[in-house]
Amino acid sequence: MRQLILVTGPARSGKSEWAEALAKEMEGPVVYVATSSGNDQDAEWQRRLRSHQIRRPQTWKTLEIPIALPTALDQATLGTCLLIDSLGTWLANVLEQENEHWQQTSEALIYSLNHSPATVILVAEETGWGVIPAYPSGRLFRDRLGTLVRQIGNIADAVYLVGAGYALNLKVLGTPVPASDAL
Repeated sequence: MRQLILVTGPARSGKSEWAEALAKEMEGPVVYVATSSGNDQDAEWQRRLRSHQIRRPQTWKTLEIPIALPTALDQATLGTCLLIDSLGTWLANVLEQENEHWQQTSEALIYSLNHSPATVILVAEETGWGVIPAYPSGRLFRDRLGTLVRQIGNIADAVYLVGAGYALNLKVLGTPVPASDAL
C-alpha cells in the first residue's frame, strides 16, 4: 500500500537518519532521490554527501533530481519506495522562479505527491524558528518552504517532526490547524 510520509525538523536533528530507517522497513526496492548534486569546489558539502552515501544500503538505487521532482514521482513504479532528501534543497534549485511559475511548480509537486504509485518518504527542513532572514531571498525561501511543508503535511499519511534525535508522529499526537486561504 502506497504512503506519503513527511519527515521534517531543524538542521542536524536526525531527519535523514529517521527517513532512512523508515525506508529500510519498506518492502520492495528503495530509490534514494538526491535533490542536490556534488560540488567539487565545496569540500564540506562533499563530506556531507559522502556521509549520507555511506549510511545507505548498497541495494538502494540513487538518482540526482535537482529540479524535475514531479516527473520523478510520476515515473515511479508501484511497490517502490522513493526517499527524497531534501525538499529545501529542491526549493533552493527553483527559488528564482517568479510567483506565477512557482505556483505552477508547487502545484505540480503536490499533484505528483498525491498521485505517485510509489511510497514516498520526503525529508524537509523546518525554517523560520529563529531569526527573520535579513535578505528578501532568505524570506522568500523561508515562506515558500514553510507553506509547501504545511501543504504536504495536510496530504501526508504520517508527519514526523524530528528534533534532538527523536521523532514524533504529528498525525498521531497533534491536532490539525484549520486551513487558511493563504495555502
